[in-house]
Amino acid sequence: MTRAISTVHCDADAVSSSLTGSALKSVRSVVAAPENEMKRWRRIFEANAKVVIDGEKYLDPDNFVNAIAPKSDSTKIGRAQFAILFRVADSSKRGLVSWDDFTVFETLLKRPDADYWIAFQYFDVDSSGTITFDEFKNVFLANVGPSAIPFDFDCDWVKLYLGRKNGTHVLGYNEFTQLMKGLQGERLRQAFKYLDKDQDGFIRPEEFKQIILEIAGHKLSDAVIERLPTLCTLTPSGRISYSEVVAFQNVIREMDMVERILREATAKSKDGRIDQSDFLNHSAAISRYALFTPMEASIIFHFAGRGSREKRLALLDFAQLLDPQWRAPHDVLEANEVRPKASLLQGVLKSAYGFVQGGTIGIAGALGATIVYPIDMGKMQNQRSTVVGQMLYKNSIDCAQKIFRNEGLMGFYRGLGPQLIGVAPEKAIKLTVNDLVRGRAMDPETGRIKLGWELIAGGMAGGCQVIFTNPLEIVKIRLQIQGEAAKLEGAVKHGAAHIVRQLGVLGLYKGASACLLRDIPFSAIYFTAYSHLKKDVFHEGYNGKQLSFLETLGAAGIAGMPAAYLTTPADVVKTRLQVEARQGQTHYKGLTDAFVKINKEEGFKALFKGGPARVLRSSPQFGFTLLAYEYLQKYPWQDNKPEVKTALTTPKRDEMSQIRARNALKILLDVHGDFGRRAANFSHPLVKQAPPTASPSKST
Repeated sequence: MTRAISTVHCDADAVSSSLTGSALKSVRSVVAAPENEMKRWRRIFEANAKVVIDGEKYLDPDNFVNAIAPKSDSTKIGRAQFAILFRVADSSKRGLVSWDDFTVFETLLKRPDADYWIAFQYFDVDSSGTITFDEFKNVFLANVGPSAIPFDFDCDWVKLYLGRKNGTHVLGYNEFTQLMKGLQGERLRQAFKYLDKDQDGFIRPEEFKQIILEIAGHKLSDAVIERLPTLCTLTPSGRISYSEVVAFQNVIREMDMVERILREATAKSKDGRIDQSDFLNHSAAISRYALFTPMEASIIFHFAGRGSREKRLALLDFAQLLDPQWRAPHDVLEANEVRPKASLLQGVLKSAYGFVQGGTIGIAGALGATIVYPIDMGKMQNQRSTVVGQMLYKNSIDCAQKIFRNEGLMGFYRGLGPQLIGVAPEKAIKLTVNDLVRGRAMDPETGRIKLGWELIAGGMAGGCQVIFTNPLEIVKIRLQIQGEAAKLEGAVKHGAAHIVRQLGVLGLYKGASACLLRDIPFSAIYFTAYSHLKKDVFHEGYNGKQLSFLETLGAAGIAGMPAAYLTTPADVVKTRLQVEARQGQTHYKGLTDAFVKINKEEGFKALFKGGPARVLRSSPQFGFTLLAYEYLQKYPWQDNKPEVKTALTTPKRDEMSQIRARNALKILLDVHGDFGRRAANFSHPLVKQAPPTASPSKST
């Protein structure tokens, strides 16, 4: 228990074990855990302790594993192997872990070096604070099994750490950590030498696979393990050299850096793919010294490309190398097959959800339109500066003041009804068409889409929505202008139904060419800008990042600013074409004629009338609508894009103590992939199983 508190340093002679007596007294005072942490430990202990002796609860090996093993893991470490740690927690060596033992073990896991500290305790059989040659050898041999490739304990490498067998040198904690870090490399060297019977510097492919399975099998996916013998295809000899074995081991040892380079390089690549040169160039750019040799890079691309080293690879291609739990897509599909009845039910539920989703987006769009509708002042755009006495509004602020004075608050919401009716189908068709075209044009492996296709997808979405937007726009604008006409000419105000009957079906599409000229570039700019803001500014998807509520809203809102302002000229022309010209006002024959006459009579600035108001209206409206769409797309039937999930990207749902317990096992498994499987099962003759509802009680 002392090892949960202090570090023992020893270079030569054995250190006295006098600290053992005071360990239990100081563990709570020196490393005092917060109250909420103790409660959490108590809850975990009570939930798993099924053994009762004299009213006291204990954890047996199986229940101990349930208590400390991570519930989710991106490695291939089996839950049964966590029983290795039981020996460390069972300080009394009675085959059971008490509440006091459990708190000491959890406190130990709080150490920043808990992984190496646990490994040290496992080898320190006599709890002396040092490790002798015999302890190291006996623990090693007891856990690797007779079928393992032999390890020579009389080698020079071991002697450098432990000296001769007579015990003149023992390992303190710090020396032990360095020994464990270099042990795998020495095991690899000895294993290669042992299997290279004719000493020509080569081994057979199956022998290479045997070595890797013993020292790193838990770090590789089944797909990579199956293809290990194919490493011999890198050279004409058909066998594998020591250099290739060392290179492969270096790749495994630096897998976290390999993943970082691959993610960053593919993210910066224009097509989302990289070749071997791109990998080495990015590796050199982010490090002070060269991290990987050309041979190591060749090995990475060999296994990712399934033997084809010529083509450029996407991040998804490297998944089988980065993720130990990776499975081929068809295997995943077979595992996830459902019965027809379940599929039918799921289809019904999905359709119902789609209906609710469309309604919710419509509500979000309608709410956004209502909030920003007062900013939508078509009167400013219809104002003719060449007509004497018709300059009613100096600017947007003056326009708002006069609308409120002449028409009251309701004047700001004139024409809102048609807008609310059409906002749901308008937004639905725009978002659906954009997603549909982008999905067809997207590279299925990289998730990338070329800029040209992004613009086409947005443009097609904008073009398709005109079937709804043009009738709504013309009715809305004529309702807005009625207040102005009534003020000047005493005209009678009419409702939306009267305007629809007056225009007829074809009349509702008057100015459709200008509407297309506005909506196609608007959507092309908007959706493209939104996509790149998420990816390039807020870094969505980088190391598994998901955008927050504010980041998504910010990207959606910012994207609407250039889209709204740059398409203002088309909106001005559309407004002029759709408004019924009064006496003395210029009549426009069509789109081109309107552009030419507005520019000639009122100047180029007239084409941008109401531009700032459009930005203030469109940006938040589309921002909130797209935000609702994004979140509704995620649940519960989100079409998940293929992605590479590893320990670097998987959300940390486990406690840090569980993560450190897993890391401690990784260090021990570097000795041998089956380390601990041969360890004896602990038992106690006096134990009895507690009933499920039993509560701990003290015996008198």
